[in-house]
Amino acid sequence: MLRAFALGVSLFLAGSALAEGTKPALPEAAPAASPIRIEDFGGLPFFQDPSLSPNGQFLAARLAVDGRQVLSIISLFDKSIPARSFNIDTEEMSLDGWQWVNDEWLVATVSRTVPVEGDKWRVTRIIGIGRNSPKLVTPLWDDAGQNAADVLWVAHDGSPRLLLGMQTSIYSDDEGFYDTVYEVDISKGKSRKLVAARAPITSYFADASGYVRMGYGYDYGTRRSRLTYRAPGEGTFRVIDRANDKKDEDLIFPALFLADPAKALTFADDEEGFTRLYDLALPTLERGASRFGVKGYDIGSIIRNAAGDDVAGIWVTEDRPRIHWLDAGLAETQALFDKAVGPGKARIIDWDQTRTKLLVFVGGPDQAGGYYYFNRAGGGNLNLIAYSDEKLRTRRFAPVSTIHYKARDGMDIPAVLTLPKGREAKNLPLILLPHGGPQSRDYEQWDWMVQALAFRGYAVVQPNFRGSTGFGTKHLEAGDGEWGLKMQDDLNDAVDHLAAKGMIDPKRVCVLGASYGGYAAMRAAQRDGSRFRCAISYAGVSDLARMARYDSQFLEGAEFKQSLRKKAPDFAAVSPLRFPEQFSAPILLIHGKLDLRVPVEQSRELAAKLKAAGKPYRYVEQPLGDHHFSRATDRIQFLQETDAFLRQYNPAD
Repeated sequence: MLRAFALGVSLFLAGSALAEGTKPALPEAAPAASPIRIEDFGGLPFFQDPSLSPNGQFLAARLAVDGRQVLSIISLFDKSIPARSFNIDTEEMSLDGWQWVNDEWLVATVSRTVPVEGDKWRVTRIIGIGRNSPKLVTPLWDDAGQNAADVLWVAHDGSPRLLLGMQTSIYSDDEGFYDTVYEVDISKGKSRKLVAARAPITSYFADASGYVRMGYGYDYGTRRSRLTYRAPGEGTFRVIDRANDKKDEDLIFPALFLADPAKALTFADDEEGFTRLYDLALPTLERGASRFGVKGYDIGSIIRNAAGDDVAGIWVTEDRPRIHWLDAGLAETQALFDKAVGPGKARIIDWDQTRTKLLVFVGGPDQAGGYYYFNRAGGGNLNLIAYSDEKLRTRRFAPVSTIHYKARDGMDIPAVLTLPKGREAKNLPLILLPHGGPQSRDYEQWDWMVQALAFRGYAVVQPNFRGSTGFGTKHLEAGDGEWGLKMQDDLNDAVDHLAAKGMIDPKRVCVLGASYGGYAAMRAAQRDGSRFRCAISYAGVSDLARMARYDSQFLEGAEFKQSLRKKAPDFAAVSPLRFPEQFSAPILLIHGKLDLRVPVEQSRELAAKLKAAGKPYRYVEQPLGDHHFSRATDRIQFLQETDAFLRQYNPAD
């Protein structure tokens, strides 16, 4: 059930001057009321993912309330206006994201699983949330698959209008299986159809004015895709490009339609295989000059200008995430922050419609940090809104750095290394922590799990093994066919590298991971158990074939299966579930019963097979746990179970 409720929130604006001539530093942590315990790292962030209303007077953010996160709308300047919160993240429903439509309305995307013909299907719902409205508006219900409802555009004129791309059927022979575009007045829940469904188009793209310009379609039977297009004022879409997946052909997509209707921007790889931003001609799709790139890294998402028809900044994750501002004014403001608190410690994360009122995060990989408000036109004060974690505040913990090592075949592997605070980097016990995905990456950031382990005295290494994203096409594609093989070798090579330097004791190493990282932990215990004292898996995948079947219940499932087959051509050969007798390291399996991404059976069945084989294991099932540690209770239990398991099999000094 969805419900709104009033919430008394202790947010405060505290001055930390950034005026000319001053040199403010990060605020010092308040004296701790009690010593830090390992469980304190498992608390939910008190304040997370804030976003400013267009007028800059209100913000929406996730707040931790009674061990769960709720979506809250808060007045920044008028404390007489009570915060309103919505318990959308429940056992039945998950909050996937939100954005402001105007100063009075938010639009949120939520999802849940429902039974359909004996299977579980994930469905999404678009919800309108009014700042002053007692009701939650549900304009359209989507009975299609995961990620089938998309917000294509929101109005810039202050009206509560947006465009939604919607699939209304789960059956591919039904017209509703393909995308329909609606214009919605979110304040009233009323909609009108703008673009009718047409096979095989499954997604559309709109320009800054809200005109639907392009459609993408994919035929899962023939594995062929197409791109359709219309210029402003044209009513009919026409095919402008096709691609055959069997021949590894790709389509070129605009990342942004520019003010000139004949121009756009697109992401594409340069001659060295790194993603850059390029000009793109329409409708010919001819790639023009490079707009932006960073040597050695793929660039990430773009930040649009206030009008939505050009680029103001570009997110890039190097050793740490940062925004390269192309907007001169915001670039100057960022430079002011860097000078005041140190490079890389302050990031502009959101802004009002005029780009003068900013939300700024200040913190670091060793510090949970806090969120601040800054008005570029208001005298230069950087004002604290809230700490990310009220217990940890700005206290500094274990130092974090980026290292590089060579895999056994010579490939360069970047990795994030966290060392226990105050300890000499010599002969340390180690936790090998591969990331999830696996098409993801690790970088220098605050990580509650890593810091909890370092707090106990462990060094923690997070390799960006082959198949990780962000380091170019060559690094990504080196993971093709290497699930549980060379990708696993890269993890072992990280241990050998640190051992050769004398930093860790190779006889005191455990492997821990979640999702794909959980799979890697299972695989390590099964394939390379003699190297590890123990393994810990949270929400891991034990059987790739079953995972592919499960994911095929969602609309993107066919693509997932093809992608997984590309990464692991022989599912059985690299599935730990098939080889319980080969496990030679004790393993702790933890899984949430309500996990929608990796079903709990992936750990349940492995636990049963290990029991039958007489192998040392412990299985913990969290009855209300999901895939994302969205409850403090589950985080804390995970830390307690992990701590006890490590004390038994690989105790730190």
